[in-house]
Formats: sequence, C-alpha cells, structure tokens
Amino acid sequence: MDVAELTSGLYFLRFPVGHAYLCADPDGLTLIDTSVPGSAPQLADAIRQIGRDPSDLRQVVLTHGHIDHAGSAAEISRQTGAEVLAGQADAAFLRGTAPVPGPDLADWERPIYDQVTRQLPASVPPVRVDRELRDGDELTFGGGAVILAAPGHTPGSIACYLPQSRVLIAGDTIARRPDGQAMLGVFNTDPAQAASSFGRLAALDTEIVCSGHADPITENAASVLRAATGRLR
Repeated sequence: MDVAELTSGLYFLRFPVGHAYLCADPDGLTLIDTSVPGSAPQLADAIRQIGRDPSDLRQVVLTHGHIDHAGSAAEISRQTGAEVLAGQADAAFLRGTAPVPGPDLADWERPIYDQVTRQLPASVPPVRVDRELRDGDELTFGGGAVILAAPGHTPGSIACYLPQSRVLIAGDTIARRPDGQAMLGVFNTDPAQAASSFGRLAALDTEIVCSGHADPITENAASVLRAATGRLR
C-alpha cells in the first residue's frame, strides 16, 4: 500500500483493491473507506507514516456497503474506538441485518464481476454504524465536508465534498478508463440512478476527485467529469 498526499492534510491510501483516503486535522483523523477485510494493520501503518497515531482516528466514513470499501471498518473501529458513519440506506447492509442488493450488470461487466468476486469474501464483517448520513449533512473534517447522496452504485452510496479544498471523494460512482478519462463506476445496483448521481457530482466545483478503484484526478477535475457526463447520454 502506498501513501500519497494529494493536498494539505489529505492522503491517498492506494490498495490493490478498494482505495481509502485519510484526512488529517489537528484535532483528529478521518478515514474514508477501509479497503478489504484484513486491511486494518496497513491502515494503522499509513497513519503512522504521516506522523500520527492510530488512536488519533476519530471517525470512519464509508462511501457504501461493499466489502472492498467497508471490509475493515469493524476491525479498525474496534482497535481505535473511532465512530463509523455511513449512508442511511446502506446502514442495514453494514450491520449485517439485510443483504446487499446485487448489481444490474451489462453483458461486458459480467466476466469482470465474476473475476473480482471470486477474489473476495462473500460478505462484509458486520460493523456498528454510529451515525446514518443523509444528503446535505455537514461534517467538520477537512475544513468542512458536505455529504452528498449518490445512490445507484448501492442504494445508500454517498460522496464527501470538501468545498474549501475543492475535493470530491466519490466512492464507486466515479471511475477512470485505462486512458485516464473519467467514467461511470461499474457493478451498479441501479445504473440509471448511478448515472444521474454522476451528473450531480460532475456539476460541483472540483479540482481533485478521488474514487475507489483508480488514481485520483488531480487537475481540472470538474472539466474532466463534465466531459464524461456527455458520454453517458
């Protein structure tokens, strides 16, 4: 796992599957997503790499309930005492009281999906959700973060927008093609709804966009996303 600072106090934690992001504020740390089960030691090591202690972790924000993003939430929260926050409509999946709905796959997605799922456990280790997030909720990390509902990849997918630094952490709603261009993320529960969420996120004033399965877009992100929105139509 690599750790790279994207902008002051915001770090990209690159995992083989399911990236995470770490926001460092003077009064504590916020982790956005946790990669696959078993990643807690690497997450703790990333915190130490930036000169902080895992006990500084105050909250874990989950963009959605899939195992490659929430897989280590229970473990890292248990180790650090951090609160867990997630979109309201995904909370039951994370707590283990309801199954995650399956994706509506296009034909070209099926072999990729089969390959990916063979490499991962079948379900997320249940995690308590201390706060269920709704569209428009505001959190204090990163100079002030706005939670945006971005349903479609899962019913309760969310994005975190940091207006002060013009950063968007988009989960799996946004992905990148091999040539680096932005695209709609894959394996969506409701592809049409996911495309609508993509369009909403593309309208934001962003310089940096962070996604779950590609390197961040670090320059002129708003223009890159708007160009991609035209290809979705």
